[in-house]
Amino acid sequence: MTWHPVADLAAFDASPVLAREAGGVALALYRVDGAVYATQELCTHAGVSLAGGEVVEGYIECPAHYGLFEIATGRAQGGPVCRDLAVYPVRIEAGRVWVAVGPEG
Repeated sequence: MTWHPVADLAAFDASPVLAREAGGVALALYRVDGAVYATQELCTHAGVSLAGGEVVEGYIECPAHYGLFEIATGRAQGGPVCRDLAVYPVRIEAGRVWVAVGPEG
């Protein structure tokens, strides 16, 4: 996997969810209780950007059909969503958010 710089922590001052791209992968970044997480950007149900969704107690709510995913794990939380989101490793260095994407090895 390759690490990519994707945002400054200060970008979360405007919104707890950001849409970014790294290595050709569309990502949604979330800041929840001081931690930063990364998942695929598009909902597995309708292909809608989760960056337009609402963060509710550690979950992202899809803006199209209100399906919930657990942000930390990407787990779908019931209808209409039934497939989990891909999740990506995140690290913070000097106020910069880095996400690892791509094949391992």
